[in-house]
Formats: sequence, C-alpha cells, structure tokens
Amino acid sequence: MEKSFSESYKAAGVDITAGYRAVELMKQHVARTTIPGCIGGLGGFGGLFELDCTDMPHPVLISGTDGVGTKLKIAFLMGKHDTVGIDCVAMCVNDVVCAGAKPLVFLDYIACGKNVPERIADLVKGVAEGCVQAGCALVGGETAEMPGFYPEDEYDLAGFTVGAVDKSKILSNESMKPGDVIIALPSSGVHSNGFSLVRRVFDLENHPEVLKEYHEELGCTLGEALLAPTRIYVKQALAVMEKVQVKGVSHITGGGFYENIPRSLKKGCCARIKKSDVRTPALFDLLQKTGNIPERDMFNTFNMGVGMILTVAAEDAQTALDILKAQGEDAYILGEIAEGEGVELC
Repeated sequence: MEKSFSESYKAAGVDITAGYRAVELMKQHVARTTIPGCIGGLGGFGGLFELDCTDMPHPVLISGTDGVGTKLKIAFLMGKHDTVGIDCVAMCVNDVVCAGAKPLVFLDYIACGKNVPERIADLVKGVAEGCVQAGCALVGGETAEMPGFYPEDEYDLAGFTVGAVDKSKILSNESMKPGDVIIALPSSGVHSNGFSLVRRVFDLENHPEVLKEYHEELGCTLGEALLAPTRIYVKQALAVMEKVQVKGVSHITGGGFYENIPRSLKKGCCARIKKSDVRTPALFDLLQKTGNIPERDMFNTFNMGVGMILTVAAEDAQTALDILKAQGEDAYILGEIAEGEGVELC
C-alpha cells in the first residue's frame, strides 16, 4: 500500500493514505474481538467466518442492521467518539437475540467528511468493545471519506450483524398465556433512540453548553448521562434461554413501550404493567419536566429505564431472575401477561 497515493484525489478532499493509517490504528481493537470461527484478517474484500454447526442440526441465520442516529450529535458536541460504537453494536445484536440467535459477526460502516485516523480508530474502539460484550467478531467494515456530503467534523455510523440459532430453538410466543411474568432488564439511560426530541428539549443547537452542566440527581453532567452507551443484553438473555423457556423478548428502542413490547406478544395477549413498578432513572424525569412532555409520549418515545424485557412462565420467574443476577443484572418483575392486545399501563 506504500505506493498508493493520489495528489489529485487529496486535492478533491479524499486522502487515501489517511484511510490506511486509520486501518493500522484500529487493528489492535479489532484483534480483541477474535473468536473461534474467524478466518483471515482486515484488508480483504469480505469478512470470513467459519460456521460451526455441531450443535445446530438445522442452523438459521438471523441478521440485523441499525445505526446510532442523532445521538452522534451529542458525541460531536462533546468531542467524545470512543463509546458510540458500542451503541452501534447494541442496536443490532440486541435485536437478533430477541429471536434466540447468538450474534457471530459484525461489520461497521463509517461515512465522514474528513478521515481523521485517530477519530476513526476511536469509533472502531467502541465497536470492538461492543463486539466483546456481545461475544461476536468484528470481521470487517468500511470507512468512506465523503467531502462536501458531510461536514469535516461529522460522520455517520451504522452496522450489521449476523447471528445463528438452531431452527428448533427460534423463540416462539405460541405458549404465551395470561399469568406469564414480564421481567425487565434496566437500561443505562436514553440508549440510542429519541435524540431528536432530546436535542429539542435541551435546545442543544443553540445552547450546547448545557451538556457540561452537572446535575446532582444524575450524578454526572447532562452530556455524560446522554452519551452513556446502550447496554448489550446478549450474554444475559442467552444465559436465561439455556435454562428457562423464554416466551418472548422485546428490545425497547424507538417507539418505547407501546411499539416494542407488542412485537413479542401472542395475539390475544396484553402486557399489563403498573407505571409505579417501572424503575425510571432521574434522566427521564428531567427530560419530561424540562420539555413538558406528556407521560404518554414519554412511554411512546423512550425506554423509560427498561432496555429489554423477557417473558417467562410464573413458575420460571425466580429462576430467570437468579440467572440474570448471576450475570450482573439488576433485573426485576415489571408486569404480567393478561388477556387483550398491546400494552396496558395502569
């Protein structure tokens, strides 16, 4: 690659040597994600992974893709780029585990106005950390320098994952029935959804300085609370699935309770949840009060402190909670399944 250089392309705003430098800087982070099945390394036209089907007589591949969204605007304002990669991974792997799949590989896509190798390496550092938390391999990616399309100090970050599960173990809600228990896995905050509303509430476009304000109830600055990375629930959820029949899983993302919980419900089943049982962090109270946001909109936009829910039979609830506790989760019973449709917040 040492002979690859184009003065004309650089004059147009694309420095291909910066791209090579970024790859060199990110290699140490990518190496952390190596798991059995990884073949080759960075630099090829595709990421290779050998699928071990020893315990999967009928393997099914499940894929997911997503981005970080306008949470990136917070990263730009704070000049902190080493955690949004975790968000990118989380938004993808938390989705595929809802079907019972174990994420195997991940690829990222970074588009930027100017390739600053150290910043790109920071982004990939976060992606690698997310992959480590999820137990999957970062097998490749793409960095696109696009001057004139993105401002020099901005970028977009998206990702893609592929997981696998035996066909017999794909989660089904067919056995779901009234009396089943809904278990909540706490979030770290807003995660990666609703940031267009967050930015409007705090008027960050005109007053970015509020991100540096310390809030006693948050225990940190507003910016630090907002930039807290999305939690990854893969290992915890899979640990429960190994021992307990899980009847439904929902990753609580954009659309909050009202859009995401029904996606895991059997027809004729309703998720009945007492609002007083939802352990809502102070950040959401601050958002609601500052923006004068109706309660219904809060539950229909944000996760309200619940990043994922698992539904199990009542007799399996304590076992599931014990497993989650052993995994470091402060999980708790959020509600129950009742007759009806959708979500009933009371």
